[in-house]
Amino acid sequence: MSITLTESAAKRVQSQLQARGSDEGLKFAVKTSGCSGFAYILDYAEELTDGDQVFETNGVKVIVNDEHLKFLNGTQIDYVEDGLSSAFHFNNPNVTEQCGCGESFTVN
Repeated sequence: MSITLTESAAKRVQSQLQARGSDEGLKFAVKTSGCSGFAYILDYAEELTDGDQVFETNGVKVIVNDEHLKFLNGTQIDYVEDGLSSAFHFNNPNVTEQCGCGESFTVN
């Protein structure tokens, strides 16, 4: 089981965590949403809770609760800057379908 960050994503998360000051790491989860079923959630984890799994890459902790891991296992998180826009991108091997707008996905 693993969740990884590219170097670019790790640098972006590190700078955000340093600006915030006291967070444990990046919280990665899913929620029911959109036309395809699920959407990604990125947040800051102030502390670990029961059932949290911690994956560390490039010096950044990514925290995923056990109930979300079945949807996210193997995902690589990247951060891409393109001109005036920038965003996190997810390479999730569990995705079987994505909506046209790219905001939600299906996992079987």
